[in-house]
Amino acid sequence: MVRAIYPGSFDPLTNGHLDIVQRASQLFDEVLMAVVGNPSKSASLSVEVRKMLITQATTGIPNIKVGDFQGLTVDYAKIENAQILIRGLRAISDFEAELSMAQMNKELFPELETIFLMSKAEYSFISSTTVKEIARLGGDVSQFVPPPVHDYLQEHFTRGAK
Repeated sequence: MVRAIYPGSFDPLTNGHLDIVQRASQLFDEVLMAVVGNPSKSASLSVEVRKMLITQATTGIPNIKVGDFQGLTVDYAKIENAQILIRGLRAISDFEAELSMAQMNKELFPELETIFLMSKAEYSFISSTTVKEIARLGGDVSQFVPPPVHDYLQEHFTRGAK
């Protein structure tokens, strides 16, 4: 069984993330979406909320699992017996940082292969940061995120604005 890990902050999950994981699910037996809980970064959504939203958005994909971790991705990949690390690329500007990270991960865990999946053109401009900012300012993000994420953000930021 080939197990892949798709780590990210997913703060929040976007249609671009969902597209990457849907395509990865067709390539590997199991894909673990791993929410990174980084205490040095202030996430807008808790790890538990992000996991819940990912679970809701990926309900129709049977070989997707959702987990979370702190620390090095390679350590989590070892614990989860993952052979493949999935990274999404939106633009050429993502490649340099991702390549550097992939090379470092290879040094730390030689058995882990990094696979880059290019974002579809219609998702290449979407970022979680921009989605949060639009939602925070009362804009409609329904075209950028899966329905459960849209509903949560709408409630979360409307309630926060009161």
